[in-house]
Amino acid sequence: MTKKAIIVGASGLIGSNLLAMLSTQPNYGEILIIARKKTRTNNIKVTQLIIEFAHLERYAKSITGSVIFCCLGSTRNETPDLDEYRKIDHDYPVKLAEIALKNGIEQYHLVSSIGADAGSSNFYLRMKGETEEDINKIGLKSLHIYQPSVLMGYRQSARRLEDIIIFFMKITSPLLLGRLKKYRAISANSVAKTIFKQSLKNQTGVFTYTSDKIKQLSK
Repeated sequence: MTKKAIIVGASGLIGSNLLAMLSTQPNYGEILIIARKKTRTNNIKVTQLIIEFAHLERYAKSITGSVIFCCLGSTRNETPDLDEYRKIDHDYPVKLAEIALKNGIEQYHLVSSIGADAGSSNFYLRMKGETEEDINKIGLKSLHIYQPSVLMGYRQSARRLEDIIIFFMKITSPLLLGRLKKYRAISANSVAKTIFKQSLKNQTGVFTYTSDKIKQLSK
């Protein structure tokens, strides 16, 4: 039996790699993209639900399938308003998880961040940690949380600061050994591969993958 995938954030670095991957895989017969605007794709498997995320509950009846892949995320540069930033990275993923539980969606895969910690003094890491904790409290049957480090891959929009960070991470990554390996830069394609592979295992419980584990599982 083939699965129906729901991808939220399909235009992002990880989401776009995941969409391209699932589009060619026989395990997934349908793909529903949930977004604010249409994504360019000609794949016959794909349908698109264009929504206002601020009113997610209005679309709940249309959000059905086997697996939700939540790849939502923003940056301070793209969303300088911290309240709006939190809505994208926290409120919407949590609301989607509530809808997933209500609609009997079997798996929820969340892209978070290395260092996510609800007790952190850093706004971004605290927000990511709170998102993980709040989704975990919902009681989903199968929750997978991915904590990648700095992401490598082609971006449609230039991010100068991230490009500089990636340049230095490429140089320093081989020097990060032992417990520091989880901070090595990782390709978005590797993250997408691991997400896809884990979605085929039908595991029950809560699973968290740091960047080093993601890299290992992608091989």
